[in-house]
Amino acid sequence: MAEELRRIAVLRANGIGDLVFALPALCALKEAHPRSRLTLLGLPWHEDFLRGRPGPVDRVVVVPRYRGVRSDGPPEPGAQRRFFAQMRHERFDVAVQMHGGGRHSNPFVSSLGAGLTAGLRGADAPALDRWVPYRLYQPEHVRYLEVAALLGADETLREPEVEVTDDDRLETQAVLARRLDAGAAARPLVAMNPGAGDARRRWPVKRFAEVGDGLARAGATVVLTGAAPDALLTVGVREAMREKPVDLAGRLSLGGVCALYARCAVVVSNDSGPLHLAAAVGAPTVGIFWAGNVITAALPTRSRHRYAISWRLACPTCGADCMRSDCAHEDSFVADVSASEVLGEALDLLEATEREGVALRESL
Repeated sequence: MAEELRRIAVLRANGIGDLVFALPALCALKEAHPRSRLTLLGLPWHEDFLRGRPGPVDRVVVVPRYRGVRSDGPPEPGAQRRFFAQMRHERFDVAVQMHGGGRHSNPFVSSLGAGLTAGLRGADAPALDRWVPYRLYQPEHVRYLEVAALLGADETLREPEVEVTDDDRLETQAVLARRLDAGAAARPLVAMNPGAGDARRRWPVKRFAEVGDGLARAGATVVLTGAAPDALLTVGVREAMREKPVDLAGRLSLGGVCALYARCAVVVSNDSGPLHLAAAVGAPTVGIFWAGNVITAALPTRSRHRYAISWRLACPTCGADCMRSDCAHEDSFVADVSASEVLGEALDLLEATEREGVALRESL
């Protein structure tokens, strides 16, 4: 693209993992247009998490509730009118749709009054000025790099990175100082995250407990993470473990969770936002995945990121082939993944991290 873009708006108003998937594309956009101001049209949590955090996003504007774009309540016609009037006043050079297939989000982006629109287009979505086809089974990182390439960005595949700030570290240090004794603090730290927004991605808590006990026997200090609504899951894991972990569910901000994961020798998690966040701050990870989501969400590297995969394709309740269609049931699609498989991968990464630590200490 010959012309330089100065004012870029990107719609990505969804979850933690969704933001992480888009980060390589946002970085590529900023590199292609280094003098641009990139505005993320997102949710309140984006504003809290990204405020003051180094990265490609210069500012966040919270979008109003809008059908198919932000669905945490009924649409707000008055708020929508004020929002679109404000956005048209901004006179964006380009508005980019990295939100989904575009059935609702493409009209949303087209209403921003930008000089150019670009993004994804599913079969049921109206066209933008520049677009790439949306197909479900494509790696998410690649999907958004293709969109960025419409605007002159480099498509070279890169893994997402999230920078941990001093404030994040101070928060986590204070929480761990209250919860860990000297012996526990001296051992390698391992985090387990048993939650997931989609219940079908949740591994049974008893399997997490087996893995936690195995890691504790190997000399690790095990901590449990999750948002406040995940407390029932973390309590279930804690009660099922023989070697009691430290339950930090709901006790850290998202930035604090980043700093915690950055300190971990390994993070074990369902396919969820925290898993992808852990990888983005540099932690070795073991993810429990349904086969279809491996295609879309798993990182391609294996030296630091391992996956235990369930190959179940049919719903355990109704038998629907969920590679081709969806159903209303919420039974776990990953319950057949064994604890021994996950523990084996976690122990391998734990040992590798310990070897790296020894080599580093010996080199100093």
